[in-house]
Amino acid sequence: MVPIGIRPTNDFAFKKTFGTPANKLALVSLLNAILELRNPIVEVTLENPFNLQDFQDDKLSILDIRAVDKRGAIYDIEMQLSIFAGLVKRIVFYGCEIYADQLRSGDNYADLNPVYAICLLEGVLWPDSAKVHHAFRLEDRDSGRILEGTLEFHTLELGWYNLREEELGTASELDRWLFWLLHAHHYDPDTLDRLFPQPPFRQATDTITRIAKITEDKAMYDTREKAIRDQQWALHAAREEARAAGRQEGRQEGRQEGRQEGRQEGREEGREEGRQEGREEGLERGLEQGLEQGEIKLIQTLQDILGLPVSDAATFQGQSLLQLQALTAELRNKVQRRS
Repeated sequence: MVPIGIRPTNDFAFKKTFGTPANKLALVSLLNAILELRNPIVEVTLENPFNLQDFQDDKLSILDIRAVDKRGAIYDIEMQLSIFAGLVKRIVFYGCEIYADQLRSGDNYADLNPVYAICLLEGVLWPDSAKVHHAFRLEDRDSGRILEGTLEFHTLELGWYNLREEELGTASELDRWLFWLLHAHHYDPDTLDRLFPQPPFRQATDTITRIAKITEDKAMYDTREKAIRDQQWALHAAREEARAAGRQEGRQEGRQEGRQEGRQEGREEGREEGRQEGREEGLERGLEQGLEQGEIKLIQTLQDILGLPVSDAATFQGQSLLQLQALTAELRNKVQRRS
């Protein structure tokens, strides 16, 4: 049998699978598997259902899925295909924005409903913790008291996931969904239905199978894959090229400064010792200058991608490396958020 070949982690496929009104069974199952609420979700209403036009209008937009249950709780879930500076703060910002946007002038704070912000990441966010699922709530650090019914943030790092097919029989519902998301494209529909016979999984499998067969959907899926791949390549190539050029330039400047400082110190404390110290200090400063030059070139590349006026290098004179990195993060966020 021929594999389906449609990656569910592609955000077009992900939104069509879980953001289509007819597929609410699959969405509810995935949400319950992630959140493990005391009172499981039974039914949801999609606030921004799948619309092919959204993807046709902008090949680089990032589209979440937002749903509300009968109690008024809001669930926002997205598939994030790249890890970038400021991503954690972005997740928190949008969760807080959804929470605050519930109220209008004159509304009662007691009417605020809980918000669950969920981000599935095709990669690793925290390299120092080999844990797939992190759940964050507002909690008092001393007593452990939790501000119930307010905000929760969930991240799922698919880069850490390593469940094998033979383990599916005893796996949790969440582990089964994560396996399906990561590996469904390698299987044919019949094998997937055998491995995942439950109705929510069958609903999801039917959706990616149809994407592979419907010309318009498959064309949009392929366009999305190429756009995301090109964007990630462009950003990576720009960063590497800029850093390499900056380091080379910085090393050259550092050697020159090091020789000069070394000669001066050598007259006072010994020529050889002075040259060595001068080279080390100069190289260290040179490397820092190289990183700054690389960051400036990356900023200029991002400005060009966003269609903004490209700043002259002199514009950044006097700014520290941290300030430049903060500006880079802001521009990268704008690229990620374009819609």
